[in-house]
Amino acid sequence: MKKRIPKLAGIWLVAIFTAVLPGSLSAQKKTENLSEKEKIQVIEQTSDLLNELYVFPDVAKEIGVHLKAKLEEGAFDTVSDKEAFAGMMTREMQSVSHDKHMRIRMRPPPVVSTEEVDPVLDDILRKENQTSFNSGYIKVEILPGNIGYVDLRGFVEVESGKETASAAMKLISNTYAVIFDIRKNGGGDPAMVQYLCSYFFDKPTHLNSLYWREGDRTEEFWTHDDITGKKMADVPLFVLTARRTFSGAEEFAYNLQTRKRATLIGEVTGGGANPGGTRVVNDDFFLFIPTGRAINPVTGTNWEGVGVKPDMEVNADSALDLAIREATIAAENYYQGWQDRIVSGYQKSKQLFDKASLLYESDQREEADKLVNEGLQNGLEHYFLDEQGINAMGYQFLGEKKIQMAIAIFAFNVMTFPGSANTYDSLGEAYLANGDNQLALENYKKSIELDPSNSNARKIIDDLNKKK
Repeated sequence: MKKRIPKLAGIWLVAIFTAVLPGSLSAQKKTENLSEKEKIQVIEQTSDLLNELYVFPDVAKEIGVHLKAKLEEGAFDTVSDKEAFAGMMTREMQSVSHDKHMRIRMRPPPVVSTEEVDPVLDDILRKENQTSFNSGYIKVEILPGNIGYVDLRGFVEVESGKETASAAMKLISNTYAVIFDIRKNGGGDPAMVQYLCSYFFDKPTHLNSLYWREGDRTEEFWTHDDITGKKMADVPLFVLTARRTFSGAEEFAYNLQTRKRATLIGEVTGGGANPGGTRVVNDDFFLFIPTGRAINPVTGTNWEGVGVKPDMEVNADSALDLAIREATIAAENYYQGWQDRIVSGYQKSKQLFDKASLLYESDQREEADKLVNEGLQNGLEHYFLDEQGINAMGYQFLGEKKIQMAIAIFAFNVMTFPGSANTYDSLGEAYLANGDNQLALENYKKSIELDPSNSNARKIIDDLNKKK
């Protein structure tokens, strides 16, 4: 079914590309002047579109009355240039609505072509245009003190920018503090805002809601669990803002601030919280109409017209220096706390392994297996164990002839990382050392399924089959 208003994923992107890419609408050459009749037609068509689609119907009526009153009193008589007229129309509409998304712009000149427009190709080129500046990631780096820094200029559609976003987050995933710089970010796709925010929460968290006039419906945005890479739920986070930070970028800052997940540093943001889409007024103009409004689940309101106020308010040009100073202190504290957690977690796991070892010696295998699993899970949760670390630990006990302990450790690794051929190979080796040839054969076969190039496993399988 054809939609009357563009899908939200694309409608906040106007601010990104006019700010970043060359050839923006504001740079177009002025065209011929408007007649009085044309001014009347633009005002009437604009009023009709607002009455039909604006998220606040009562305000839409007020705007229509205001524009027509201004026309009658001659306020538009002084402007005939189309670009100047669009600017005046925008100011007059915003004087009533106080809605910074609402604006009229000149339409770009039509592209003359004898070829029929291919909608599939058009969509491919549109998405390629979004990713042509690295999906908004201008700089991703590790600063001294192991501080991750991301300069993000836009939130492109999540389907086209997710891979780049995940790569950026992977680069900074092991840092001790993170700075997100959105001082030059004009907004974008709320689904991308949702995806990036998800990296910084370990539990399902309601980030934002969007109410839509069409259908009288409310859409909720919660954090994702299925992000690519690891979460950074306890890493100190700083977000840099400026007056030009707008729309979806403001939501990113507001989501994190209201959940007390980040420290905002910089200037009060632009104040645009009502998303929407563009509609054609006539051949010369198009109108951006906010068709929805943001509702934060913590405050019950949003940042429309007032902006997002930073926790540490400074000139935007000074924000990064201040953030680096604050992040350096936070990173040092985080690292010390991280070390303390590892030591504490390691000691807990060691106690569990020592108890399990004694239980194996007294043939209390079931209880011992439980303690091993608990100790290994604790190691994963405290980040001092991973698949390779667990595997090495298993071989340590295998070398000490504590075979039951080694089997329990390798079995946990198989259960936790079932897609790894190496975990099955190691478990097979432990079973072989224990004389459990059938179980060894089953695990070596599974290793071969996952990694057909495992020649060692093939040789052992052949030897075991000959012994049958």
